[in-house]
Amino acid sequence: MKAVILAAGQGTRLRPITLTMPKPLVPVANKWLIAYAIDMLKGAGLTDIGIVVHSLDSSICTVLGDGKALGVSISYIVQEEQLGLAHAINLCRSFVGEGAFCVFLGDNIFYDKMRDLLMNFPESEDDACIALGEIPDPSRFGVAIIEDGRIKGVVEKPKVPPSNLAIAGVYLFRNSIFDAIGKIKPSKRGELEITDAIQVMIDEDKRVTPHKLAGWWIDAGKPDPIITANQLVLEQLPYTPPITEKSGKLFGTCDVSHRVILGENTEVHDSVIRGPVIIGDNTVIRNSYIGPYTSIGNNVVVESSEIDASIVMNNCVIRNIPGRIDRSLLADNAQVVSTERLPSTYRFVLAENTYVEV
Repeated sequence: MKAVILAAGQGTRLRPITLTMPKPLVPVANKWLIAYAIDMLKGAGLTDIGIVVHSLDSSICTVLGDGKALGVSISYIVQEEQLGLAHAINLCRSFVGEGAFCVFLGDNIFYDKMRDLLMNFPESEDDACIALGEIPDPSRFGVAIIEDGRIKGVVEKPKVPPSNLAIAGVYLFRNSIFDAIGKIKPSKRGELEITDAIQVMIDEDKRVTPHKLAGWWIDAGKPDPIITANQLVLEQLPYTPPITEKSGKLFGTCDVSHRVILGENTEVHDSVIRGPVIIGDNTVIRNSYIGPYTSIGNNVVVESSEIDASIVMNNCVIRNIPGRIDRSLLADNAQVVSTERLPSTYRFVLAENTYVEV
């Protein structure tokens, strides 16, 4: 069975981060969002993967390449205009061929690895199977109605949801989905909705079944959900003993707890680190506090500052910040510094949709 990952969106809800990087390449626990989907597919034996991008010039193509480094084979399908999920899936028809296939959204993270579901679908009697997550307010998603173990209806972003079962961004289909897509028309927002195509299958008495997700599920489309996903992934880090001076990474007076991962050539000087924390390569932490649920990338400098429950990407500098940086998301090459020069002022160079709280 082949797999498709949809990654052509512009990530407008995550700006300004996505002004310089596609959303699927945003790191969670120092690992790209899209890499979580790839690992899930590989874990179920699905290694022939098509990724839908908006252009072959996308940095997704550059970073992932042919997939060999990740243990998979990657092909790229171009969706120049974002005209809906059903439109994107329809573009993959020649890639998937005549067999069953699965579709992942490239910016979701799941506790449930769905291994049995992915492995067993080709031999099942289902025409489609849709992953569903129970959430308090599913009005931002497609919502499913279940009767007698089958999905009997789906509604896209309803103002009054008919259930608390949100469509979570994992779909398994037979080739018949393409016939259903051919019968739908664009929605009011001008897109071909996959929920409309699924409803066509239901109306034609195709067997469409649910898979209720076990555990948490994060649609990592905005800063707060990405930070939450980072916390949940770090929470799953296995126990590692506290790092000691014998590691050659600690200098001066340091207190580094268990469940702390330090990358190659990373140094900690006179600092406190409370896990779970992951820190990349060639990073220097000096006279600082790094609190739980924090991810710090490669080539970062943190001096005389406190950080808690945050994501700091590559090549950032954080220096002399009064107070604690909390639940923050810093993109590559960001600099957050404080000086003692007078006059005492704030100076900002901010991208579109930047949020600052002081």
